[in-house]
Amino acid sequence: MGRHGTIAGRKAAQDSKRAAVFTKYARAVSVAAKAGGDPDYNISLKNAIEKAKSINMPNDNINRAIKKGTGELAGETYEARSYEGYGAGGVAVIVEILTDNRNRTTAAIKHAFDRFGGNLGTPGCVSYMFDRKGVILIEKTAAVDEDALMEAALDAGMEDMIEHEDSFEIRTSPESFDGVAEALRAAKYELAEADVEYVPSLETTPSEPDLKNLAKMIELLEDNDDVQKVYTNCAAL
Repeated sequence: MGRHGTIAGRKAAQDSKRAAVFTKYARAVSVAAKAGGDPDYNISLKNAIEKAKSINMPNDNINRAIKKGTGELAGETYEARSYEGYGAGGVAVIVEILTDNRNRTTAAIKHAFDRFGGNLGTPGCVSYMFDRKGVILIEKTAAVDEDALMEAALDAGMEDMIEHEDSFEIRTSPESFDGVAEALRAAKYELAEADVEYVPSLETTPSEPDLKNLAKMIELLEDNDDVQKVYTNCAAL
């Protein structure tokens, strides 16, 4: 996504596709667990577990995904990969996937681009328009003091904080992300979302017809179990 929607809006979208979202998050947990099954010593796993818990994934599902990743249970082998291209109206698009069948996934992603007026490109064709940033969302509540939050995040290495309708978005360098996330958790802040993402450095706003096609393409991509995240530089999404 080019911009964060509201937390309530994202939760509603996740609720409508609960089973598919569980599948995606379970894959992320399994892949992270390959580096070690103890979240106290594997920050990537800890972040993946936190994301899974944020959508109320049952602990049994999380533990099963960890065991698949560590090899204690049989499971598929997933490959992490990204695709780049242009959506309708020339909007830059990056699609992150975890797949056990690259040919199947490539065909599905190409179909989505082609169907809605896009063009799947080559590696690097649009990623130069994005920066890799740690992104942490903290929901606005009566218990969250903006100044205290900013001070805690700055002390931990935050680069910037952006205020949204119902959240504070904290941005970090990829290298500082883990430390900032851990510091905020230690300070008892609840992280609504936390990940290293592609953040557009230059945004664009397509025409209304192109915007509709772009939204349909993103929806089709996000419905695919292999797709983890879709990023765009569209200012209207």
